[in-house]
Amino acid sequence: MLMVRRYENDPFAELKSLQREMNRLFNGYATGPSDDYPAVNIWSSAEEVLVTAELPGFALDDISITVKNNYLTIEGERKPQKMEEGVKCHRCERGSGRFLRSFTLPYEAEADKVKATYRDGVLTIRAPRAEHSKPRQIKITAD
Repeated sequence: MLMVRRYENDPFAELKSLQREMNRLFNGYATGPSDDYPAVNIWSSAEEVLVTAELPGFALDDISITVKNNYLTIEGERKPQKMEEGVKCHRCERGSGRFLRSFTLPYEAEADKVKATYRDGVLTIRAPRAEHSKPRQIKITAD
């Protein structure tokens, strides 16, 4: 049985419905490298910046971190999963390949004192604030 919808008030309602359906179908399919992988959180205090990044399934050797002035770059590569001969993949949602994300930190960091740990798929970076970038209290004198 064929169902016919009536759109009396909006002549473009059928096209909008088709567009919503197409958007739903293509949601999550990027045409190039994603700018938002890995997901990160960045916090700061007066003394340091704390960055966490979700990187499940990465080996430590596949992740690189660089800090210069107030820029932090995280890059890495997830190797494709190797399967034995004759095995066919029926659903492949875990991506592989290279990523690179750079962030402007709220202030300059002491690059030689940055520490990074990786646990349970979460990369944690602690970047202490550079001493010369900390605010200084200026004493006022009377003339």
